[in-house]
Amino acid sequence: MSRTALITGITGQDAAYLARLLLRKGYRVIGTRRRRSDPWRLGELGIAAEIELVELDLAESCGIASALERLKPDEVYNLAAQSSVALSFERPLDTADADAIGPLRLLEAVRQALPDARIFQASSCDMFGAAATGAPLDETGPFRPQSPYGVAKLFAHWTTVAYRERHRLAAASGILFNHESPLRGPEFVTRKITRTLARIRHGSEKVLELGNLDAARDWGFAGDYVEAMWLMLQQAPVEDFVVATGEAHTVREFVEAAANRLGFALEWSGTGLDERAIDRRSGKAIVRVNPAFFRPVEAATLVGNAAKARTMLGWRPATAFAELVGMMAEVDERRMCGGTG
Repeated sequence: MSRTALITGITGQDAAYLARLLLRKGYRVIGTRRRRSDPWRLGELGIAAEIELVELDLAESCGIASALERLKPDEVYNLAAQSSVALSFERPLDTADADAIGPLRLLEAVRQALPDARIFQASSCDMFGAAATGAPLDETGPFRPQSPYGVAKLFAHWTTVAYRERHRLAAASGILFNHESPLRGPEFVTRKITRTLARIRHGSEKVLELGNLDAARDWGFAGDYVEAMWLMLQQAPVEDFVVATGEAHTVREFVEAAANRLGFALEWSGTGLDERAIDRRSGKAIVRVNPAFFRPVEAATLVGNAAKARTMLGWRPATAFAELVGMMAEVDERRMCGGTG
């Protein structure tokens, strides 16, 4: 008999890849979305017709409990969130409700309506914040978030631990380091890079403006990371895991990898706010620094230690950094050629 999975935030990047994975494993997949949210990512992966969509807002406790009682999922994956660090400074209350209180409502509804279900909470490496020193970070912390987003995620993380320990829920928290894909939204720096460079190549934009080029992140492929999510809920007892590649790359390296894949030959000049990249083939400056894109506070380097996931889950990232960036750049170029970029 097939299992049923409920994925909140089905219109997001991670949810789309997770849905595809679970469908391949024979699950019945139900995805929740807010009204008017566009499930275009499901269409891009070719799985839209196989997903049962339900409208559900994690701000509505009664609606959550009612949905759980009606749908009776074996596994619940909470991927619904306000996921922009920058936006969390502009809308801290909305971020707190979506990323902290929303998961609490979901955990409480599972406890009351479906206590035998297994539940996954998507935590974030932004919980480490100021504790990040460049050394690989694991499940033990320390946590010192520097944004409303990171604080809200930390609340949800510890709430998940509390419900597991106090109420014996099979609730696991995955501390996910940065994970990207061609399905990432253009408001994120990684897609901004690949999308803008593709547009520059085709003449629809002239320059890519970025903030801190020296910021370094542990970037993996979202399609790999959702497998770790699934593996976490197959364990007995369930535990928390860091999901990361263990490698840090700067924004500058990301730009270089994308530019190389798109046929540019970059040469960097200047320092600090005057730094720019010139395409040697055209002689044009196509990348420059804009102080408006610097974050108010930012950890210089975030890199994860996924040794526990390797040992206990048998999970390893399958997609290398250059392969990830190249994939994103190629898809954005195809979108430009198809008129959808």
